[in-house]
Amino acid sequence: MKTKLGLIELFAHGWTHYLNHAFPEDELDPLECKGRGSDKLNPGNININDVLGDFALTMVDTLDTIALMGTQQEFEDTVKQVIESVSFNHNNNRVQVFETNIRVLGGLLSAHLLATDPTFNHTIPTYQGELLTLAKDLADRLLDAFNNSSTGIPFPRVNLKRGVLPTETTETCTAGAGSLILEFGVLSRLSGDYTYETVAKRALQAVWDRRSSIDLMGNVIDLQTGQWIHIASSTGAGIDSIFEYMLKAFVLFGEEEYKIMFEKAYQAILLHVRDPSAYLYRNVHMGTGELMSHWIDSLGAFFPGLQVLYGDLDAAIKGHLVYFNIWRKYGALPERFNFFQKRVELPNYPLRPEFIESTYYLYQATKDPFYLEVGEMIVEDLNRRTRVPCGFAAMADVRTGQLEGRMESFMLSESLKYLYLLFDADHPINRLDSNFVFTTEGHILPLPKAYLNTQQKSSLLRNEQQKKSISLRYIEDNKCPNYQTKRYISRPGDIDGTSIPYQPQTDYASEIVGHNTSAVLAIIQNGYCEPPALPKKVSLSFGPYFGFGKNDQ
Repeated sequence: MKTKLGLIELFAHGWTHYLNHAFPEDELDPLECKGRGSDKLNPGNININDVLGDFALTMVDTLDTIALMGTQQEFEDTVKQVIESVSFNHNNNRVQVFETNIRVLGGLLSAHLLATDPTFNHTIPTYQGELLTLAKDLADRLLDAFNNSSTGIPFPRVNLKRGVLPTETTETCTAGAGSLILEFGVLSRLSGDYTYETVAKRALQAVWDRRSSIDLMGNVIDLQTGQWIHIASSTGAGIDSIFEYMLKAFVLFGEEEYKIMFEKAYQAILLHVRDPSAYLYRNVHMGTGELMSHWIDSLGAFFPGLQVLYGDLDAAIKGHLVYFNIWRKYGALPERFNFFQKRVELPNYPLRPEFIESTYYLYQATKDPFYLEVGEMIVEDLNRRTRVPCGFAAMADVRTGQLEGRMESFMLSESLKYLYLLFDADHPINRLDSNFVFTTEGHILPLPKAYLNTQQKSSLLRNEQQKKSISLRYIEDNKCPNYQTKRYISRPGDIDGTSIPYQPQTDYASEIVGHNTSAVLAIIQNGYCEPPALPKKVSLSFGPYFGFGKNDQ
């Protein structure tokens, strides 16, 4: 309860300063205590202009977080502010399709669904669908990215007033092209216009169809020729969310083709991207599976959460432990870490949510209190290292603690949202049993069954009736068997050696990142498949403690 209330205070600290010093601009500069919009003096500054489009980004992106963490009145007031202040009619900005989709379109759709669906107890009686109207207007402007593409893969950027510019590059990343189906699909179902879902589905299929003979996709592709430009395959930056949208499209829409697509992609990842120890997911050649680099990036920290959603807990636990130890070593997660040299390659931490997201999913699946301890570590470090008088500042260098003047919108829309839900065990979202998903921006997207067709309803019904984990037995025999859920601590004071810190993989993950404090146990060639035998006798002694007398042992 204390951590939950502390998170409400943290959110209020960031949100209030955005409202007071930045709104209606896109982002808060927490060091200068002022707002920031697009860089009009340097239109080529894609680091800023890909994301900031002069559409009150932080407010739109944070709408559903306000509903979850704030009061109903605050949610209603924020929805009203967006309706009154956000318009795309006079917007002459060139923005990235992917970022605008997940942050702005997703934010509008999520808030619309919360405001209209009584399931979540956030309905607004006076609301007339204005956010859906805004979402459709924005999507119509993004549609130009799909025009004049010979493959169906969209251009990476559009000008919201003039469409795709003649000088626009034809090179786009895999994640950007293949991670549109959730938002575009929901918009189609809500509006009755299936243009959006059709183009997003075609783009995803077009990228997937160009996978290699071992079912791996590259990182960057030419949307006109369909040729791969960057042939490294991974689960990290540039490719990450395409896997997420494959699986979540199946969960949300109930269409089997997305599940089939994901399972084939996931099998290829386990066989070629994951290293023999089963802890690291590397950058490999998409055609051969050969190692191309020795680093992992912070965006890949989302993958254990996706593995939880798929039912592969064993793999999720191991992958998460690597990122946990990197965070523990530096007090934050650097953008890139070299696992061979055990050092930071890119030192900045822009307040990303991916590691927090996976921690949330793992706690929901296991209820192991270890993940609450991880959450407390994150909260303490964010408060201690990134909090400034005017919000939260991104870290330019996790090693020195140097800060920079950005508080990206995902700090409020994702990072603090996942932390809050981690510690609010009784939140209705954590007890919801339906086909809702969190998007890659952390937006809640439910889809009432009224918007599913008959075939999709039947598919969802079959999955509800089966209630079984997806089998991983197609993996080669040299891989570890499926993770078997253990019993975890259920009452304070229980002693249970099966909690994550007491399992052998914890020490091994520490050694991978060079943060080991104890001897590493011997492992078999392909990683842990059998835990070491525990001693038959354990001697315990307790000193005075609440509930115990001084003579009690």
